[in-house]
Amino acid sequence: MRVLVALGGNALVAADGRARPEDQVAAVRTAADRVADVVARGEEVVLTHGNGPQVGDLLLKNDVAAADVAPVPLDWCVAQTQATIGLITVDALEHALAARGLRRAVCALITRTLVDADDPNFTSPSKPIGRYLPEAEAQALVARGEHWEDRGERGWRRVVPSPEPLEILDRQAVTTLVGAGFLVIANGGGGIPCVREPDGSLRGVEAVIDKDLGAALLAATVEAQVLVLATDVEHALLSYGRPEQRALHRVSVEELRSYAADGHFASGSMGPKVEAVCRFVEGGGTRGVITSLDRIADAVHGKAGTVVERE
Repeated sequence: MRVLVALGGNALVAADGRARPEDQVAAVRTAADRVADVVARGEEVVLTHGNGPQVGDLLLKNDVAAADVAPVPLDWCVAQTQATIGLITVDALEHALAARGLRRAVCALITRTLVDADDPNFTSPSKPIGRYLPEAEAQALVARGEHWEDRGERGWRRVVPSPEPLEILDRQAVTTLVGAGFLVIANGGGGIPCVREPDGSLRGVEAVIDKDLGAALLAATVEAQVLVLATDVEHALLSYGRPEQRALHRVSVEELRSYAADGHFASGSMGPKVEAVCRFVEGGGTRGVITSLDRIADAVHGKAGTVVERE
């Protein structure tokens, strides 16, 4: 069975949110152990990941060094983080697989994703990225052309366009490597966002694709039967944070969409995961699961997490 496992950003940094190189290496090793458990059970795995903390760090470096080094655009930030996370993940997976006596070739692929240049999200930036700033500092960046929003007590935060992912542009490379038996890490951070010019050429754009929607598209592209979105909670929750809060176990696409329409899932966290598993199952996938990192091996067979299956 082919399984697309998507590691959330929390799986790639320390538990307290620190993202020093040593913190990221340690966190990725833990994640790789869980992925190796899935491989050890005989499943064929394709892997993708988030990159929010890492892109945030690059944006901070842009700001700090702007007087001396030209800032790099967002599509470059996504590409750089795909490469860095890919490197440490390949190393960690090779080690975890060898410890289980498994011989699998592992590779990471820099992956571009097509978006529509006319996507309305380009004119309505909504995806928060990077650090929080006091209002005065944020307004100075607004004056430079950036979009920032008041996010309450923590301060102001930059928001960028998050267009819909339409096509994995490097799909042939991904599917060829998967077909050759590689454990492929691809489409990190939802993919490097690109638009197609009138002459057919491609151009990177200032945007960040939602990693969960990108994972659903990658899962369909590699014809995975199962999509597992690994996050920091074991289930999607209804009435989150309220006394009547309850976990969702097995649920139909129709039920899950109804809960989403009623406002149960936050747009910046669980909402995209719910949308991703619904899209995957509606598109022909056998099973979509939202669960915690330590339960992904059981989630593959529908024995953990919030499970959505084709009826």
